[in-house]
Amino acid sequence: MSQAQPQRPAEDNQDPIKYGDVFDVSGELASKPIAPRDAATLQAAENMVLGQTPRGGPAAVMQSAANLNERAGLVGHSDVTDVAVNEGVNVTETVVDGQRFVVESVGGQVVGQFVQPNVPMRSPGATLDKDSISIGEALEASAVSAGDKPIDQSDAAAIQAAELRATGENKIIPGGIGAEAQSAATLNTRAMRNEDKTTLGDILTDATRKLPGDKTVTKEDAERVISAEIRNAPTMATTPGGVAASVAAAARLNQRQG
Repeated sequence: MSQAQPQRPAEDNQDPIKYGDVFDVSGELASKPIAPRDAATLQAAENMVLGQTPRGGPAAVMQSAANLNERAGLVGHSDVTDVAVNEGVNVTETVVDGQRFVVESVGGQVVGQFVQPNVPMRSPGATLDKDSISIGEALEASAVSAGDKPIDQSDAAAIQAAELRATGENKIIPGGIGAEAQSAATLNTRAMRNEDKTTLGDILTDATRKLPGDKTVTKEDAERVISAEIRNAPTMATTPGGVAASVAAAARLNQRQG
């Protein structure tokens, strides 16, 4: 679901930012300027289906482009694209085997899609019983289920998000598992052979012991970790059995117990 960041039209080129400039679309839609009401409609659809407007998602990109177009005087505040009116703006969500498949479209053409573990929307209590799964334990579970996977930037981001949620800190702890994961992800990009790369198992096997603080996994924790992993993954999807998937599974189990 990655899109090019909209740029303000140059003064000597007053063409508006079009759908084809930021999305992989074709035909009539590609040549249409992104209008404010298009963006507002998709934003409303995201809020209705997803409960929020994802940062960096299609609606956010469209809103940025529409704002630039409007400030340049190339579209009006109430303008809407005829393709969006005639063929619709949609966000659909399908849950299959614990995975959420989300597709966003304008005028029948896909402008964004991603996959993430499904976490039930029911909010859990603040405190769950002693048998609930902690964030550290969920991280250790991913060391088992995806332990041989070389750490990349999406894994490091997910681990950092999990660490922040576990400890309640607002910054990465020097020498902690988040910093260790980031260092591993950077070094892995330079390693020529997979056997020379640091894996999830190398970092997370003793996560509970390594964390200076820990807490029961909640839906909100899972959402933060899922978001971090997806934002940093080229495929805009979580790793099966990886950090986000394990934290999401722990949140589901904790909610059932709660």
